[in-house]
Amino acid sequence: MKKIVFVLTMMLGCLSWTSSHAQDAKKVLDKCAAAVSSKNGVQADFTMNSAQYGDTSGRISVKGRMFTATTSMATLWFDGKTLWTYMANNDEVNVTTPSDSQLQVMNPYNFINMYKKGFDYTMTQKGNAFQVHLTATDASKKVREMYITVDKKTYHPTEVKLLQKQQWTTFTISNLKTAKLSDNVFRFNSKDFPTAEVIDLR
Repeated sequence: MKKIVFVLTMMLGCLSWTSSHAQDAKKVLDKCAAAVSSKNGVQADFTMNSAQYGDTSGRISVKGRMFTATTSMATLWFDGKTLWTYMANNDEVNVTTPSDSQLQVMNPYNFINMYKKGFDYTMTQKGNAFQVHLTATDASKKVREMYITVDKKTYHPTEVKLLQKQQWTTFTISNLKTAKLSDNVFRFNSKDFPTAEVIDLR
């Protein structure tokens, strides 16, 4: 009987510890999301390494769900509904309405809208950073796992790593700062690209 009581006590203790650490991980992500959710916008440099989409680097600006990203290969504008993708090598702009799963590998800050529902959390500490591991509990989630590394001092994300279709995409983020951004920044302006061919794929 004593053994059974001891085992049950240990199990309850483990469950309590797991729940507590999950709550701590959620708090870290809440603070991280708040740090990069300036109502005026934020800007940062990033590199992307992806087995599925290739490697690139550039600069990104984010305001709510809107973002614009400039890389050596393309420039993207997303105003919350429509995505414009300009390819410099052929002077062409594709206009689409992207799905949530497509957006998840275009915008490293999309985790701000993702993590609050449908994931279990664990967290470890690595030097001056927290690393939160998220595992999808909802079978409909396109992203099955995420690792989000957060600076302990600023609560800025320094790395976002996500698993989609059995392949990992990793964003490394640096030089994050707040900025006052107009909504027009997140829409393609044809006057800036007068020779570009616009192809509407919606």
